[in-house]
Amino acid sequence: MVDIEKLPYRPCVGAAVFNATGHVFIGRRFADEEHTDDNHAWQMPQGGIDKGEDPLTAAIRELYEETSIRSVRVIGEAPDWLSYDIPREVVGRAWKGKYRGQKQKWFAFRFEGEDDEIDVAHPGGGHKAEFSAWRWERLERVPELIIPFKRKVYDQVVEAFRTMALPE
Repeated sequence: MVDIEKLPYRPCVGAAVFNATGHVFIGRRFADEEHTDDNHAWQMPQGGIDKGEDPLTAAIRELYEETSIRSVRVIGEAPDWLSYDIPREVVGRAWKGKYRGQKQKWFAFRFEGEDDEIDVAHPGGGHKAEFSAWRWERLERVPELIIPFKRKVYDQVVEAFRTMALPE
């Protein structure tokens, strides 16, 4: 039996992408071993940091690999790394049982393209689609749409980026 408390956190990034009206991009996740709650399947783009990769570079790469979005500029960075544990019953299945959860560095971006640039069905670089749908949403609503075990992190993201969720 694995001692979950001794497992490390997977280093990751998150991307809050705001449009000109101040709404944030969210995608509806396909069900997988980490996301088992169909009622809370929405989230912002996020993903792992490759070995030796800078967190901002990883955020831009992950954003493209999940959404095809390239037309962004950085407008903020969360001051701290944020972490969450995945449910104990999922630990052995998610990420091959190597991690207890994720520690994430979050960045805020302003989307400067047109909505037709966004393609979650055929994301950039030929990557497998992670989202079945997407939409723009008010930032403060996102925590209620996220899977419950990530909610604390999303509350912190809302607090960190609240001033960026304003129209330009």
